[in-house]
Amino acid sequence: MKVFLAGATGVLGRPTVRVLIQAGHEVRGTARGSEKADLLRSLGAEPVAVDLFDPDAVRAAVAGSEAVLHFATKIPPIMRMRWKGAWRENDRLRSIASKHLVDATLATGAQAFVYESITFLYGEHGDEWIGEDGSLSISSDLLKSTLDAERETRRFTESGGRGIALRYASFYAPYAQSTLDTVRLARRRIFPVPGDGSNFISSIHVDDGARAAAAALQASAGVYNVTDDEPLRMRDYARAVTDAFGLKPARRVPKWLFGLVGGGPAKYLVSSQRVSNAHFKGKTGWAPKYRSAREGWQQIAQELQGQEK
Repeated sequence: MKVFLAGATGVLGRPTVRVLIQAGHEVRGTARGSEKADLLRSLGAEPVAVDLFDPDAVRAAVAGSEAVLHFATKIPPIMRMRWKGAWRENDRLRSIASKHLVDATLATGAQAFVYESITFLYGEHGDEWIGEDGSLSISSDLLKSTLDAERETRRFTESGGRGIALRYASFYAPYAQSTLDTVRLARRRIFPVPGDGSNFISSIHVDDGARAAAAALQASAGVYNVTDDEPLRMRDYARAVTDAFGLKPARRVPKWLFGLVGGGPAKYLVSSQRVSNAHFKGKTGWAPKYRSAREGWQQIAQELQGQEK
């Protein structure tokens, strides 16, 4: 299949390119600058320089593709997440670029459109398992643009294509800045656990996320949760991180203080989200290699510590 991937050099994009190439697909992906273009070539993909906010340029870039994946994001560093302005470009990629990409995908006759959504949409659900029909909690402007992109994906389906929204849990990857920041905080024992840490957090190793993206190319239209098999309580997730690196346990802080310091999306980090991947597994046969963050963070530690030697 000929695949166009917006966000091909991002956290999820890189391993997705690798998986798609290994599966025999022809991949063209967006890349800013010569260094990122060289990265895509090294993975076997063709780099494309395109302004995702220019509809004519997007249409020309997408032409000839059989499937389009929209994984372009601009997530700010952890210490800037509380500032609404830091999310401006990310919101534009979700709202404006999504429309341009869907328009281009429809105009050029591609069969499938896959969007990288997020499980934070579900909000607080306590200990219950959350399926794709779980109630949403959009109390932050930061997630409204995600719904815009999901609506665009649904528009593609309503126009005769297969629109697929993958609601990904929190990523971790050995090269992701958020993962490196998490390790840095854990080493200093300031990776915070809110309250008693009983809230559930759903996560997924980025390599499993990439394999899910490839599996989605054959999925029927709809919304799917992509997460590992065993969401952990926050205290156990923090322990998975510290145990992987042989560190002392993280300190706990009052929930109200965590929200005050974190701001912005912090409310979603203290929410309890026990997200189920059963629907996606049943429809595609996909399954995560790393069943939980316990196994996944062990792999992260091995890779990062290997780089230090």
